[in-house]
Amino acid sequence: MSSSCSHLLSALKDCLLHSDCVIKQGHLPSECLKEHADELPEQCKALRQATFECKRGMVRLGSACMRRRKCWTYLYIP
Repeated sequence: MSSSCSHLLSALKDCLLHSDCVIKQGHLPSECLKEHADELPEQCKALRQATFECKRGMVRLGSACMRRRKCWTYLYIP
């Protein structure tokens, strides 16, 4: 994953690890994201969406760079 999205991913991991889905129900964080997303706190849901948007933005920049054949340094500010 791009380093520009790493802060969001780190925050999402922390949020999941402190959620009731992991602590009280004993699920893995990955299970909480895939199978129990509706049970997550709003903060985790927002971080999940922000991480998705960040990763999607990085993919778009990469494909734009490939189409132009000349790649300039892109600055991505989330």
